[in-house]
Amino acid sequence: MRYAVPVTDGNVATHFGHCEAFAMFDVDDATGTIVDRVLVPSPGHQPGFLPGWLAEQGVSAIIAGGMGPRAVSLFEENRVQVILGAPNDHPESIVKAFLEGKLATGDNVCDHDHGGI
Repeated sequence: MRYAVPVTDGNVATHFGHCEAFAMFDVDDATGTIVDRVLVPSPGHQPGFLPGWLAEQGVSAIIAGGMGPRAVSLFEENRVQVILGAPNDHPESIVKAFLEGKLATGDNVCDHDHGGI
């Protein structure tokens, strides 16, 4: 399984669509451990583009601080699990906490109520 975390300044980006890069973590499903990690520069913010692009990168789940409702819908259409409300922390710490069932998530920090992404 591949997890993606939007990153800005080394930590989880507040809004995934405006991040600098995506930290991608390949996880062994049997052991729940990270087996590979890569930092991929964001291709840029284009409405409706990132959910499909991340799915093409093999991402099966995205962990983010927040995103608009249209983005959530597009991820779901691409069969990518969406985990929102992640704290502003190092991406690997976030993924490890999620895998251990210890990720404390808050509210979706995105203020997009117009359906934008």
